[in-house]
Amino acid sequence: MTADFEAQLRGVSLRVTRPRLAVLAALRDHPHVDTETVIALVRAELPSVSHQAVYDVLRALTDAGLVRRIQPAGANARYETRVGDNHHHVVCRSCGAIADVDCTVGHAPCLTASDDHGFMIDEAEVVFWGTCPDCAAETTPNDPRARKASR
Repeated sequence: MTADFEAQLRGVSLRVTRPRLAVLAALRDHPHVDTETVIALVRAELPSVSHQAVYDVLRALTDAGLVRRIQPAGANARYETRVGDNHHHVVCRSCGAIADVDCTVGHAPCLTASDDHGFMIDEAEVVFWGTCPDCAAETTPNDPRARKASR
């Protein structure tokens, strides 16, 4: 898999570095994680890497299109390596878990705006909100979260 990451980096004219490879591996194995989690995962492999180095790598990989940055309302930015397919996300209101949702209808951008105002639309971002199965299993009929979710 490292060879794939190296080819991806070279394909977008980025130098192959250990921090870049470590960030890509962390995001491949742990999609939808925040920056602090990425830092912890990278430091497990490269203990001396700085916070700033990871921030710089995330920015470079995002700018190059190898990583996607998502930020659901009220949440920290999260990162993933699934790019270029205009997929969407479902977010748990209780614990913040995020999962991918494939394009809902047709081809990208998946949705047609009722009025594009002259824009050439190439992407639609949809976030589905709800309660994940783990959180739903934890609620009881007397739990306010259960009443809120059933509305």
